[in-house]
Amino acid sequence: MSLLLPHAENVWQAVVPHLPGFSVEVLPTIDSTNTELMRRARAGQLEPVLLAADEQTAGRGRLGKGWHSQPGQSLTFSIGLPMAPVDWSGLSLAVGVSLAESLHPDVRLKWPNDLWLHGRKLGGILVETASPGDGSQARRQVVVGVGINIARPADQVAVAPAGTALPPVPPAGLAEAIMGITAGETLERVVPALVRDLLAFETQGFRAFAQRFAQRDALRGLPVVLSDGTRGTAQGVAADGGLQVLTDSGLRAVTSAEVSVRPC
Repeated sequence: MSLLLPHAENVWQAVVPHLPGFSVEVLPTIDSTNTELMRRARAGQLEPVLLAADEQTAGRGRLGKGWHSQPGQSLTFSIGLPMAPVDWSGLSLAVGVSLAESLHPDVRLKWPNDLWLHGRKLGGILVETASPGDGSQARRQVVVGVGINIARPADQVAVAPAGTALPPVPPAGLAEAIMGITAGETLERVVPALVRDLLAFETQGFRAFAQRFAQRDALRGLPVVLSDGTRGTAQGVAADGGLQVLTDSGLRAVTSAEVSVRPC
């Protein structure tokens, strides 16, 4: 039996008053929860759903990076939800804000989609969308994938931040901040608030999350290097969620790039 199953009913009861028709599915193992919900969306299945798994064998992160999980050692889930916000900008940042606030006061956000704990990666977010088969772009199925380390992954090789000569940094685990917490308990912590925040984003956009993001921003004031080698200092995010970097050439708005923190 899945380790998450005993918590699924509590999640459903907390969410369904805010999201009628919501369902919860829990599997012992799957290739990728995001991949599965995207398959369903492309097949026209657009009902709101939470799909969680004890183990992912082919999980995906941003830019195609792998994200694998082991039973009890991490939490991996995806939420599928039809949405039609006026502006999609900043959605992944809003997701990060919701998760960080639900997890622990020490969790910070590394733009655009990483959760950090004590300067190390705790988790990641992958947001994908699929259009309905009728060609309409107004309402799309959003699939929000989340991976959170519960125990610090002993089998993950520490890696240096891209484009830097920094020493390798090991990942973090939530149990370092909340001793004894389980993946199922974490699921109950984050999903109800995340659904409410997704619904709030649909009506209010990123402006409702901008100040909350600023309070958790891990990069503001730090030296950063972009994927193209540009160096500067992070200056928070703009109204659309884009990263603002002060470079020698002036303030630069970054909407899609790998960002690595470098030492002064």
